[in-house]
Amino acid sequence: MSNRAITILLAAPRGFCAGVDRAIQIVELALERYGQPIYVRHEIVHNRYVVEGLARRGAVFVDELEQVPDGGMVIFSAHGVAKSVPDEARRRGLKFLDATCPLVTKVHREAEKHHAKGRHVVMLGHAGHPEAVGTMGQLPDGEITLLQSAAEAETFEPPKDARVAYITQTTLSVDDTAAAVDVLSKRFPDLAGPRKGDICYATTNRQAAVKAIAHRCDGLFIIGAPNSSNSRRLVEVAMGAGCDYSRLIQRAGDIVWADLADRHCIGISAGASAPEILVEEVLDAFRQHFDVRVEEITTAREDMEFKLPTELRS
Repeated sequence: MSNRAITILLAAPRGFCAGVDRAIQIVELALERYGQPIYVRHEIVHNRYVVEGLARRGAVFVDELEQVPDGGMVIFSAHGVAKSVPDEARRRGLKFLDATCPLVTKVHREAEKHHAKGRHVVMLGHAGHPEAVGTMGQLPDGEITLLQSAAEAETFEPPKDARVAYITQTTLSVDDTAAAVDVLSKRFPDLAGPRKGDICYATTNRQAAVKAIAHRCDGLFIIGAPNSSNSRRLVEVAMGAGCDYSRLIQRAGDIVWADLADRHCIGISAGASAPEILVEEVLDAFRQHFDVRVEEITTAREDMEFKLPTELRS
């Protein structure tokens, strides 16, 4: 075991955002108030450690509502759901709580407003991601088009004579989104969009914090899940900002220590659905291999809090 010195630059803000915090709290409080089992449609947030912890306490994760027995209580994940999902829950007489992040709900309402004004809505997002599926499910089929890149924005053709509006997934790369919006606004001069942008404060802050440290690092680890959009964007941002060896890890056990033989400055951050306990686990693992000096680099302070659903407020 080596005890050579290594510097760790710890990005802040990192880890849980207010929407994730609220979603997890909703499951915990529902279990306390209503007892087991509480069904959760899809992973409440994209993190295996969090999901397994809630499962041990009595949460049952399902892919679709048909897996919830009649009379059951179900929670919709932080990523949001299509309108058809609560409609189906009501039709079946299921009790449900909605843990959709309020910033995702805001995007849902924007889509509806643009649609009501007769615009064709473009969603910038990732095909198949639960947030994109849920947001597109706010409007009738054919009224919203998913674009995944600036290149797709170049070739997109709206329905004949339609005016165009855009919305975005909340967890995209700030830079990639700006490039796609730039293409759309050149092609559609009366393009309508969100006043302040749809990418959430937490995604923006975490990307900025990673950018601030990446150029100093010769290795950088993002703690997060492979299906977490915001975590994967952090890896891309780190590489784009000059750290070629940037890796997504779920736990300390994913680190390939042999790769770090000639590296002296390591960056660490965590996606918005990764708990701080996993950051501590990674730091402890580094301390077992190196003489570690930790420097926390803070680029923003976060104090956002979201209200719980009325049913759970004591």
